[in-house]
Amino acid sequence: MSRSRRSVAALALAILCGWGSIALACTSIVVSRGASKNGSVMVTYSADAPFMPKLLYVPGGTHKAGELIQVRGWEDDRLCGPVKQVANTYSVVGLMNEHQLSLGETTTGGRRELVDPTGMLDYDALMLLTLQRARTAREAIKIVDELAREYGYRSSGETFSIADPNEAWIMELIGKGPDQKGVVWVAARVPDGMITAHANLSRITTFPLDDPENWLYSQDVIAFAIEKKFYSTDSQKPFSYRDAYHPGISPSQKRSCAGRVWSIYRHSAGSQAFSDAFFRGKEGAEDYPLFIKPDAPLGVSDVMALMRDHYEGTPYDMTKGLDAGPFGTPYRYRDLPFKVDGATYIWERPI
Repeated sequence: MSRSRRSVAALALAILCGWGSIALACTSIVVSRGASKNGSVMVTYSADAPFMPKLLYVPGGTHKAGELIQVRGWEDDRLCGPVKQVANTYSVVGLMNEHQLSLGETTTGGRRELVDPTGMLDYDALMLLTLQRARTAREAIKIVDELAREYGYRSSGETFSIADPNEAWIMELIGKGPDQKGVVWVAARVPDGMITAHANLSRITTFPLDDPENWLYSQDVIAFAIEKKFYSTDSQKPFSYRDAYHPGISPSQKRSCAGRVWSIYRHSAGSQAFSDAFFRGKEGAEDYPLFIKPDAPLGVSDVMALMRDHYEGTPYDMTKGLDAGPFGTPYRYRDLPFKVDGATYIWERPI
């Protein structure tokens, strides 16, 4: 079997509870070729929401010059457009196209003032258009940027998983507010032999500006932050994407988001003994690395098992105690926070 045919996108669905008060949440694992048992690139995408129980199919083809189209994303069937059609498009099934380019996402939110309600493209329409137009991960990054600049981006901050049969990337992006089209963004190639995970919390902090083989970014990602006073060169600190565009991460965000990354990492690289301190909100605790090397190469079944984790075997095991209810189930279709006697508490947030 050819290497390209061995490429796998594991698209996992879970209908669970939400992040924050009522928001919906997602988890993504990205596995490079060198970190998988058979040389495949793997991407997972769980969407804790009712908008994914359908398999998208968009046929590719050739199109007439000047043709305009309406784009319908999968989240709420909202029509976005009109958008100029390109001469040739590729067929899309789910979130993979005929060239095995695969996309996934988790919503990170970020600065609310950077949402542009006048933008044409939601994140899901942006992803679907990109899959119809790009053959490789690098092309997809370029097209995401071009589409956002031409038509405007109306969603909040996102982390995209972008993978083709050879490379895996994560791309973090956020809009520029209601007065400017486009997004500011940074994209990191997952080093061969490594994996990463993201779960509704910005993962990219500092990054090199002179390594285009492994790091890409919008030309104004730093200049825009300086213009908006999100970053000052007088600070003498290196620019951090997360600090500029996703500041003030709260303990509850860490608990409901970083815990999923911790659990993926603890299973994949138990020898590294990742602490739960950051996800439990301990002050001064170190965040989890952007990339890790798993103790052993991962197979498809291993990655599927990671997506089914409920903190089993840890103090946060959701199959035991009050969390599990009377039937020992980790699944709860209810909001993450709850109140008792005027105090707010939060359930554990699984993958």
